Amino acid sequence: MTPIKLAHSPITYFVSRAGQAEWVLFIHAAFVNHNMFKTQFAYFENRYNILAIDIIGHGQSTDTQKGDTVNKMAKWVFDILKTENIDAVHIVGVSLGAIIAQDFANRYPHAVRSLACFGGYDINHFDAEMKNGNRAKQTRMMLKALFSITWFAKANKKISAYTSQAQNEFFAMNILFPKKSFMFLATLGSMVNKYKTGRRGYPLLIGCGEFDIPMEIEAIRAWKNNKPGCTAVFFENAGHCVNMDVPRAFNKTMEEFWKGARQSAE
Repeated sequence: MTPIKLAHSPITYFVSRAGQAEWVLFIHAAFVNHNMFKTQFAYFENRYNILAIDIIGHGQSTDTQKGDTVNKMAKWVFDILKTENIDAVHIVGVSLGAIIAQDFANRYPHAVRSLACFGGYDINHFDAEMKNGNRAKQTRMMLKALFSITWFAKANKKISAYTSQAQNEFFAMNILFPKKSFMFLATLGSMVNKYKTGRRGYPLLIGCGEFDIPMEIEAIRAWKNNKPGCTAVFFENAGHCVNMDVPRAFNKTMEEFWKGARQSAE
């Protein structure tokens, strides 16, 4: 995929074109980079135009300036779409990527063909108790990182993936995450409960792995109950990063979801 630096931002993005096909945007989890979707890139590259990004502080998006934070990601993504003359995209976000994907959909709903969020939660209806529990878990993990990124990556891979191969791939990316990049995630909470979800003009798919942490499974079930019109899927033999644990099942699920989105739009 061709890397491109977005002007006036720290963001590097990646493009693979397939003619007149629809566009799909992939947004990765925290502490890794766009390569967590490498299996999806290989599978879909001749069927869809593919757009991927490295979130601020991750991968090749580390050339930052004062004031650059994660809550600017939606604006930067929209700038990428304008630069590439893309009217609307199917969006796939995993974990942190699912949060950024929702924030983008809140701000620019007209640019969304469909929204698929895995290992995330409904940022527009996130209850305080779960929010505090999530913050406590993140704080414990960050303390490990302050002592050693290697120690942090070893612990994080077991939370983030279920299969040995996916854990090893996650670790290889996580160990490259710079400690200083934690500061760019400090404004993440500003995206939560900021908007009220109106009527969506696009289909929504949510899910996680059957071996994800109980808090995440609870979050997906609560999201589904609050949005009965969405589709929820729990992947067998998978943990948090379902696209890495069970790529074949994940790719098939996305293929069917996008097909349904296309048919409903016709």
